[in-house]
Amino acid sequence: MEVESEKPGGSDGKVWNFCRMPFWQTSHNPSSSSITTTSSSSTSYMHNVHHQSQSLHSLDRSTHQSSATVSSVAKSLLPTRRRLRLDPPNKLYFPYEPGKQVRSAITIKNTCKSHVAFKFQTTAPKSCYMRPPGGILSPGESIIATVFKFVEPPENNEKPTDQKSKVKFKIMSLKVQGEMDYVPELFDEQREQVAVEQILRVIFLDPDRPSPAMEKLKRQLAEAEAALEARKKPPEETGPRVAGEGLVIDEWKERRERYLARQQVEGVVDSV
Repeated sequence: MEVESEKPGGSDGKVWNFCRMPFWQTSHNPSSSSITTTSSSSTSYMHNVHHQSQSLHSLDRSTHQSSATVSSVAKSLLPTRRRLRLDPPNKLYFPYEPGKQVRSAITIKNTCKSHVAFKFQTTAPKSCYMRPPGGILSPGESIIATVFKFVEPPENNEKPTDQKSKVKFKIMSLKVQGEMDYVPELFDEQREQVAVEQILRVIFLDPDRPSPAMEKLKRQLAEAEAALEARKKPPEETGPRVAGEGLVIDEWKERRERYLARQQVEGVVDSV
């Protein structure tokens, strides 16, 4: 009987001891674990918020960059609106005369409703030049520009038809506000508004072989020379003549000569 009474007590103590230790541990650990969990969760929340803000900022920046890229690409794909009309439209014809300086001509007309400045550029400035190299055209105004080029002697006895030139010319345009004096610095000051009108290739013609292109070139060169001579003439005087410093107007000179002649005649009569 005693043995049977001790077994339940010993077993109860063992069960109590076994259950009490986990209960004690669970009674003290939740506070610290809850604090740790709360701290870690708040840190994780702040990290997520910061990460999301960075993601939104990077997304906004990438969207802005992509929109700018798309707009620039779209602008480059749009056809450039021409301000000038060129004749010939994309070529410069030169007579093929090796070892000589030859001339070409091109008609430039302003097709805008505003004033337009134009400017020539070439890949061979040492052997080519333009007259005029640039200018300002009023709406509807046209001009014939003359281009000079030195023709290098051929190599390996090349024929004129086989002669190719790597020289190219470029015509640029710029809208300006009304009439003003042309200066090349206009294209540097308003670089964003400058448009490339055309890249001109050089084509050589046989001067001894008649062709429509050669006849047209001769006609344009003659018109350019006539326009240049007209610009050189002084403007006709429509108002009264004004004497310059140190000069005598012809009218006063004639009066003086008549007065001296009359005085000379009267002196001769008196002496007689």
